[in-house]
Amino acid sequence: MGLIKNYESFCVKKKVTLNLYQYQLHDGDSSLSSEPSKLRSLTVAPDILRRLFPARTRRIGRILPLTRLEMNLFRFCSGLKVLGYFMILLVVAVVGVSYYAVVVSTWWPILIRGDHGALSALAALIIFVFHFLLIMLLWSYFTTVFTDPGSVPEHFRREMGGGDSLEAGTSTDQGAFGSLGYCTKCRNVKPPRCHHCSVCQRCVLKMDHHCVWIVNCVGARNYKFFLLFLFYTFLETMLDVIVLLPSFIEFFSQAIKHSSSPGKLASLVLAFVLNFAFVLSLLCFVVMHISLLSSNTTSVEVHEKNGEVRWKYDLGKKKNFEQVFGKKKAFWLLPLYSKDDIDNITSLEGLEFPTCSDIDP
Repeated sequence: MGLIKNYESFCVKKKVTLNLYQYQLHDGDSSLSSEPSKLRSLTVAPDILRRLFPARTRRIGRILPLTRLEMNLFRFCSGLKVLGYFMILLVVAVVGVSYYAVVVSTWWPILIRGDHGALSALAALIIFVFHFLLIMLLWSYFTTVFTDPGSVPEHFRREMGGGDSLEAGTSTDQGAFGSLGYCTKCRNVKPPRCHHCSVCQRCVLKMDHHCVWIVNCVGARNYKFFLLFLFYTFLETMLDVIVLLPSFIEFFSQAIKHSSSPGKLASLVLAFVLNFAFVLSLLCFVVMHISLLSSNTTSVEVHEKNGEVRWKYDLGKKKNFEQVFGKKKAFWLLPLYSKDDIDNITSLEGLEFPTCSDIDP
């Protein structure tokens, strides 16, 4: 490389000298006109050297655009849907193991034996509560799975102009709908509290998060069902831990005496460990979502309201609760809404949300 650089500087100097000679020839300098061979050597030699020693070019790798990198990331996020279907099977498996350990292996034999009146009554109560919580758990779970959390409807896009009047990253005031945003992924307008889900590849109304356990987003129209699923799952796993605790303590003595079958002991231990792990994790989730519910905030909006004196959607604990669960008390613990709540509470649709300024004088 050093030889080539020296050669290139040499050629530049020779070209300058040649131009100077030609300029003097045009001016009529007879001293240079008698040496035409010298001029020809100056022009031929650099061409020969260039052919013998061609300059090397450095190859630059292809740089992928940022949009393509983002697209690959979104494809990876979309793969979480496949993981979600395995999570459904895992939920069914945990329920099956718990049912076998609590009902079939532990308390059902006590109930049908009927040797002790008080213990048999306790067994009947435990089996009844277990089945009640299990039914409510599965009802809430599959309602959350199969309920659409809410997406931006077509009529809303047409009424708001389809996003032609909004630029990326801007917002505008649209009366009852508050401040509208613009989604750069969907390239369309979005109502307040709406966010884009990279897994579902769409904007979700009042999005809280995407949950792999339900293969769905948690949004405006299934947030209540998700909270009930957490609530009943926590109660069910807590009940399993309490009723399996005596059997878990006796596990070591029975294992030494070989008084029980290995399959029964393994199912009891596995059910107790799984339920105890779920109790600890669900306790954190329940406490977190109670805090979010009391302030009318989603998991996404926690980062948005930092620095604000009062969150604009915080209407008080009672009204915040009614924004999610409705006003009919008979439906609070059921994964259902009354017709009056659906017709009168606009926040359940996920398009309009009252703010503090609408209520405070």
